[in-house]
Amino acid sequence: MTETLATPEPLPNRKITVNFDGSCLGNPGPGGFAAILQDETSGKEVTISGPCGRHTTNNKAELTAALKPLLKIKAGAHVTMTGDSEYVIKGMSERIARWKRNGWRTSSGGFVANVEEWKALEAAASKHAKVNWVWQHGHAGCPLNEKVDGLARAEAEKLRRSIR
Repeated sequence: MTETLATPEPLPNRKITVNFDGSCLGNPGPGGFAAILQDETSGKEVTISGPCGRHTTNNKAELTAALKPLLKIKAGAHVTMTGDSEYVIKGMSERIARWKRNGWRTSSGGFVANVEEWKALEAAASKHAKVNWVWQHGHAGCPLNEKVDGLARAEAEKLRRSIR
């Protein structure tokens, strides 16, 4: 008897656009994140948001805002991540490969800040077919950027009220 392996069905070419933002009140202080996920094929839109911690930094809030939607999206998608954080966008599109080659050290020899968050973000991005990182100028009238900014700030405010 000859056994053949079934050929898996190809994944549909899913294209997801994510607008994300993080907010921190005080830096360090209470933080929040928000993201809007849009499926370009179905037109479906999902908004996610939440707290990032009582004593976080703006950079950690931005990293969380990028990480959470990538974890939510089913593996294999083509994802466009749009955010106003040059820290995250340049980190993922320009710097991370060099940091890894250099043992998670910066070009000046210091340790990369938030290394565990960078590793988690890279792992989440790697489960997708392709992830493009696009910088959007913040507070420039882009409706989705303004919306996620407001939602992230509201999450940070809500957290701040809960710890008083």
